[in-house]
Amino acid sequence: MEETYPEQLYDKFFVARQPVFTAQMRVWGYELLFRHGEGIEEAVFSDGDQATTQLIADGYNLAVRGLRQGAKALVNFPRSVLVGEAPYVLPADQCVVEILETVTPEPEVISACLELKKRGYALALDDFEGGLGLEPLCEIADIIKVDVLGKTPVQVRAIVEGLQKYDATLLAEKVENHDIFKVCRNLGFTYFQGFFFNRPEIIPGRKLSTSQVNKIKLLRELSAPEVDSSRLVEIIQTDLSISYRLLKYINSAFFGLQIKVTSIPRAVSMLGSRNLRQWLQVVILSDVSTEDKAHELVRISVQRARFLQLLSARHPVPFDQDGMFLLGFFSLLDAILDQSMGLVLEGIPLDPAIKRALVDADDPNAAWIGLLDELDRCNWPRLTRKAEQTGVPITLVNRLAAEASIWATWVMS
Repeated sequence: MEETYPEQLYDKFFVARQPVFTAQMRVWGYELLFRHGEGIEEAVFSDGDQATTQLIADGYNLAVRGLRQGAKALVNFPRSVLVGEAPYVLPADQCVVEILETVTPEPEVISACLELKKRGYALALDDFEGGLGLEPLCEIADIIKVDVLGKTPVQVRAIVEGLQKYDATLLAEKVENHDIFKVCRNLGFTYFQGFFFNRPEIIPGRKLSTSQVNKIKLLRELSAPEVDSSRLVEIIQTDLSISYRLLKYINSAFFGLQIKVTSIPRAVSMLGSRNLRQWLQVVILSDVSTEDKAHELVRISVQRARFLQLLSARHPVPFDQDGMFLLGFFSLLDAILDQSMGLVLEGIPLDPAIKRALVDADDPNAAWIGLLDELDRCNWPRLTRKAEQTGVPITLVNRLAAEASIWATWVMS
């Protein structure tokens, strides 16, 4: 059946979100990143007028869909927006106002920050690297985000020691591997942001649980080029949780049905074999682990899969729609299971060319995974270069990423 989207906000801009973890690898919140639809390298926050305020409100409402109760949302504010009324359209109990590193502690800025705190907002100082001149902002910030990218442990320690005189919680950002995460954790950081979590932490001797092995077996079965529809029905009907989720999904606002569907066979018939198989893959992968890290990686994997599938209908790609979906879907499986990619793909009946792209970063088709990586990181200049490398217009990347995000939210919920 034809799918409809409840929001058309992605015609205006793209809203990405990056998770922030605690030391116990629990999701504490997300940083929300807003970009124009036509110029992905430019933030939508250009001034404090009414139009910008509306964009902030609309984008925020779109981005926080699917966030768990209690999760915080960090939103970047340049000076022009910080000193205006725009921050007040967001809820103080959830939103953390993030002061960009380009903001200087002028009297007007300090006054605006103090008023925000008076109204119940938490303040985070972004991209702190230990330089002088930001002391007034450090004194009133609730959270100080320390940029640790490319720094040695000694350098990070020196920054931390310089911040001990302030009553602020420390957040390590741009944490790119597990070793740096452990260093920052030992130095006393409370929160951690970066893409260390989407890399496998391979520990010798670690084995998958029986439940995980069974889920992987099902994923192998569902990844075969042809899967009998009766087998799909059997998988659903023998698992009460999956049956419940299927009926909840088919009756959600995503489909906008006038009559409630209460029959599994009817739901299966309406979805169709391809959509049902992909939905089952998502549900089963989400059940592989209950950890926050794994859940976040599954959400990103689903978004990646949908992005590449949508792209395959609009731009030349090396594989068909199903193949591109699987390329994105399995691209983080090693990090989800903390196993090597070669090991987790054993026995999964993928096209050999797809497997090579997943395992070998130098394979020509791995460029599509590189595109996904930069999209996840919201590194706009590098994303633009990757888009040029694959020949995809950046405006198309922006639009399809937004559509994929909306689809992933509905499927995961």
